[in-house]
Amino acid sequence: MSRSSPFHLTRAALAAAGLLFGLQSAQAAVVSLRVTVENLAPANGVAFAPLHVGFGQGLFDAFNAGSTAGAAIISVAEGGSGSAWQPAFAAAEPGATRGTIGGLLVSGATAQMDFTINTAMSQFFTFGSMVVPSNDHFIGNDSPTEYQVFDAAGNLLINQITQDASEIWDAGSELTDPLAAAFVGTNSLRTAQNGVVNFNFSELSANNGFTTGAGYVFSNNLSANTPIYRIGFEVLQVPEPTSAALAMLGLAMVAGSARARRRAAHQR
Repeated sequence: MSRSSPFHLTRAALAAAGLLFGLQSAQAAVVSLRVTVENLAPANGVAFAPLHVGFGQGLFDAFNAGSTAGAAIISVAEGGSGSAWQPAFAAAEPGATRGTIGGLLVSGATAQMDFTINTAMSQFFTFGSMVVPSNDHFIGNDSPTEYQVFDAAGNLLINQITQDASEIWDAGSELTDPLAAAFVGTNSLRTAQNGVVNFNFSELSANNGFTTGAGYVFSNNLSANTPIYRIGFEVLQVPEPTSAALAMLGLAMVAGSARARRRAAHQR
């Protein structure tokens, strides 16, 4: 007479548990993340074009302070489309997670988007958005490793990024002219400036008194420390794999035990 021993069942159960633990570990670095953006600027002030974002390894450097703006950041700063920014990010980091959040964001408005992030490969956050009304002003991070959002194990390291008016960039690529500025003029009537990227929010005052595309009369009522933009990060609750793994392991052990009893009964 032959019976399946408890040792065989235990060994099979341990093997199944090991496999499930391995799957759980492989999933541990995959995180569902909600990104929420908010315009904090005073009413009748600056608005923002859609926010271009990417999670990667910190390899995509969109621009450098004191240097001539390249096509990638110009596509953000001079119209907000990011038509060159997104492909440049993809070329630098093919495995990155990228997206564009919201539309035009006026004072007090918010937008959000959910992302699935493999934090073993995408720990750093890069962003860019045009500030309007302007000819070529924007917000964004100069260093691609400035904001590490996750560690490799998927732990959230920061829950928000706040930008002040002093962090508004001038791409230096287009002369300031309200008649050619996005949101108050005809943005296609640009005049090249041939300058360099630098911080500059006071130049936005050239648009004071002009009626914006949203219908309000613009006033650059900003000081250096005025908060203008917030990016929030929230890890979404997902079913924990531990309970599912234990349930599957229990089912496997019960099924194995039942098969063993049936074989033993036939062999008596």
